[in-house]
Amino acid sequence: MQTGIPGEQQVDPRTTDEWAWSDAHALPGVVDVAIIGGGIVGCSAAYFLAREGLRVALFEKGRIAGEQSGRNWGWVRQQGRSPVELPLMMRSLQLWLELREELGDIGFRQGGSLYLAQDEAHLAQLEGWLSVAREHGLDTQLLDSQKLGSVLRTDQRRWSGALHTASDARAEPSRAAPAIARAAHRRGAQIFGQCAVRGIDRGAGRIQGLITERGRVAASTVVCAGGAWTSSFCRSLGIDFPQLTVLGTVARTAPTREILEGEAWCPAIAIRRRADDGYTIAHGGSFLHSLTPGTLRYAPRFWPAFSQDHHSIRVRLGAAFFDALRIPSSWAMDQVSPFERQRMLHPEPEQQVLRQMRVALERWFPEIAPAAFLETWGGMIETSPDVLPVISHVDGHPGLLVASGFSGHGFGIGPGAGKLIADMVRGVADRSEVHAFRLQRFFDGSPIRPGPSI
Repeated sequence: MQTGIPGEQQVDPRTTDEWAWSDAHALPGVVDVAIIGGGIVGCSAAYFLAREGLRVALFEKGRIAGEQSGRNWGWVRQQGRSPVELPLMMRSLQLWLELREELGDIGFRQGGSLYLAQDEAHLAQLEGWLSVAREHGLDTQLLDSQKLGSVLRTDQRRWSGALHTASDARAEPSRAAPAIARAAHRRGAQIFGQCAVRGIDRGAGRIQGLITERGRVAASTVVCAGGAWTSSFCRSLGIDFPQLTVLGTVARTAPTREILEGEAWCPAIAIRRRADDGYTIAHGGSFLHSLTPGTLRYAPRFWPAFSQDHHSIRVRLGAAFFDALRIPSSWAMDQVSPFERQRMLHPEPEQQVLRQMRVALERWFPEIAPAAFLETWGGMIETSPDVLPVISHVDGHPGLLVASGFSGHGFGIGPGAGKLIADMVRGVADRSEVHAFRLQRFFDGSPIRPGPSI
């Protein structure tokens, strides 16, 4: 069994090397929009902005999709979403469908998603989300144990039933964001890997550009889509961005029999069929939060979400707290930044969680349990207080947009978020949606209501 960057062995080398242009290409002098972060949201924003004819440059301190955008479960899911983000997710799915031919083979399939109920009480809880699905015209159905056999080829007597959305999809994280980056490049965007952004250049009351480790780039608009790094970057600008991280542990199996075409979840285990005929496996409800000074700073805002999901979030005090204390809150633009000292978050998977995943597979999916774990990895998931993304202009910083806090939902919603960012830059975004995802909701007295936990 190997621990490492997920799927690295199966990825075309171009997805890691062709974007490391720091030595081969000069920085542009000026662009319309500069994007910080080469995850799926940043790459999608670059694509849609370039498609509209804007001059775009994207800067990634490490490699494209090197962090959570390449380490997630690979679900493209509408089911179970908060009503606040569901419309954006539904549009995102349509964008995935539209982009299929342009992106090439990224393992995209509409195989459906299942939320499996272990007993009647859990099935009744899942049934409560049907009203949301009907309001938005989704094809979600509640399946009893007998009907479940038509989509899950196991002994369905293990389950009381399931919530099923046939139009939900899956894709391969190690392929998707790099493919979107290449599509953005074909449309004129410039993509720079191994090029960290140290800060923002401001003057005359607004954004003038940004400062990278290789020099300055002028831009009237900057988009920060830095994932788990966003809060630190914003703090260096004097912007309070409430965000914490949790560690997820994931594995991929050897090829084995197909028991479903899409993905399935229950509190003990989550599985997703892969393009290589194996499965991506994760614990259905076990994430680790390592305490940092930010935990103490943002605890009151995160308390509602923690109270709702306290059974799935474990808290630990360890080295991460003291490591965070050593990270400066600001630095000079001619000095090496924290983003250069650590190019990529590469956490180890939790061995105890891997053991729990193996036990759960043997109990709930014995048909595929013999398949070996060929690779395991950890990923840092950035979360917001209400488990909803921030896609927002920043008050007091004209020309700056921030997109982060996707709370484990960023892969599926990535193309939709990128399109929304492009619309916001162009001034054509839906105002109600802009309002829903504004950063200021955490400071203007709005109640913090975490999305549904089903």
